[in-house]
Amino acid sequence: MNQLTKNLKKRVMYMENKSTGEARIGWVSFSKTGLSIYYKDKTFKRLKTRGVLGNYYCEETDDEYWISGIKKRGSNALYEPITLHIDEDALQEYKKIKNIE
Repeated sequence: MNQLTKNLKKRVMYMENKSTGEARIGWVSFSKTGLSIYYKDKTFKRLKTRGVLGNYYCEETDDEYWISGIKKRGSNALYEPITLHIDEDALQEYKKIKNIE
């Protein structure tokens, strides 16, 4: 178990592309070690060295991403402004985490 996976096989997470400023909230899954994150057709690996603005990079595009759990209060964005998209299948869980009715 680590802080990111919280011992779950899948979890709703915030993923912000630091190149484009676009962000997404959706269901992700984890590798056995919890060091890789999988979202749809993308694989995110933890940056071994400190990234410029991100903590992960996308293997397919090499873009840096800020990936974190959903904050209960306030914005999830590392820096504002961002364009946020919430996957339809993650919306109910997102609202539950944020305590939104």
